[in-house]
Amino acid sequence: MLPELQRSITWVQGAALTIGAVLGCGILILPSVTADAAGPASVLVWGFMSFLSFLLVGTLARLVRMAPSAGGITAYVQLAFRPKAGAMLGWIMLGSVPIGVPVIALTGAHYVSYVTQASDWQIAFIAACMLAISIWLHIRGIQLSANISILVICVILLLLVISVAVSLPHVKAAEFKPFLPHGWFAAGSVSVIIFFSFVGWEMITPLAEEFTHPEKDVPISLFLAAACVAVLYIMLSFVTVGTHAYGEKGEIASLTMLISKGTGNIGVYVTTGLALFITFATIHANIAGFSRMVYALAREGHIPGYFGKLSHTKHTPVRVLTALAFVFGFVLMANGIFQIDLTTLLKGPSSAFIASYICTMAAALKLLNWKDSGWWMALGALLLCTVIYLFSGWALLYPAAFAAVGFFYMKTKRYTEKKLDHVS
Repeated sequence: MLPELQRSITWVQGAALTIGAVLGCGILILPSVTADAAGPASVLVWGFMSFLSFLLVGTLARLVRMAPSAGGITAYVQLAFRPKAGAMLGWIMLGSVPIGVPVIALTGAHYVSYVTQASDWQIAFIAACMLAISIWLHIRGIQLSANISILVICVILLLLVISVAVSLPHVKAAEFKPFLPHGWFAAGSVSVIIFFSFVGWEMITPLAEEFTHPEKDVPISLFLAAACVAVLYIMLSFVTVGTHAYGEKGEIASLTMLISKGTGNIGVYVTTGLALFITFATIHANIAGFSRMVYALAREGHIPGYFGKLSHTKHTPVRVLTALAFVFGFVLMANGIFQIDLTTLLKGPSSAFIASYICTMAAALKLLNWKDSGWWMALGALLLCTVIYLFSGWALLYPAAFAAVGFFYMKTKRYTEKKLDHVS
């Protein structure tokens, strides 16, 4: 009997993995960047985008109850339309995590250079260590991996709460005037930047087959994580504006400015540690969800069947994880040799994520009844994601290219199977 994914994840572990998937390094710099661009009104935009994130979470919660599958969002698209559509989305997602996660690791590792003056290759080594540890933990089993996530998220939440607490006494009402120094257009434009701080909810859905009670536990994990992330983002934005911890050169160290107002020079080291913890939590959760999604795609024949096998002892997609390790290494090496701008490198995977949301919300509109609140949540999220996707520039072609490769693969495979059947 072939090994199957084991049901062992609880809603507590699921919430930790979800928070880790969404809380990226953007939390360290974006409150300052958005405050500088839109002024005090940025706090209002963070609140609005937090509300919109609940639209995505609410829709995903409805879909998980309907089809708790390791295929995650690809399973919902397949259920709504046809297997080929789910496979195409799967191929689009192949262009997201394999490139996006190493970039996230490099971004987090860059914070170390502010304390140690690390070279580019040393930064790449730090990123490689975080990726290697995460993959090793996932190979060891989802239970160990999920427990590590709880520990890491607890440390992150503690440090962020401390950051807010030490900053609150320095908040001044005068800093919130004028509320709209750059107008409403500037406030609206920063919503595009903030949106990427709320990407990652879909990475919990491929773990549905490993939850003890997926129909109940996954929605609890999603909504608990959404509430936690929303409170953190809004509070950090509030104290950033209220203490005027923005508008200076070196925006990448904005949280250091914030923490230093209450703790002094130790804020630099606290921020560095926080950056590494947040980075690890983000890559860890994304690897967890993506590896299960690829396993499910291979299991259904949408990509090479080699990746549809689990470890006989740990019941983990070890072949997918091993392949990811090689791809991560290649991306880090290419970045080290060619010194590719990280923002440019991240545009493609970001557009793939947005395209995946558009496909998922379209599937929800077909699967759910218009009288269901989830249908209206999906409609609102679909409209928002479509507008943001149109601002992707050249990256609009990135998901289309992966979809084309997937279409060619499936067409070639179908032709080969027909030819073999004819010969036999």
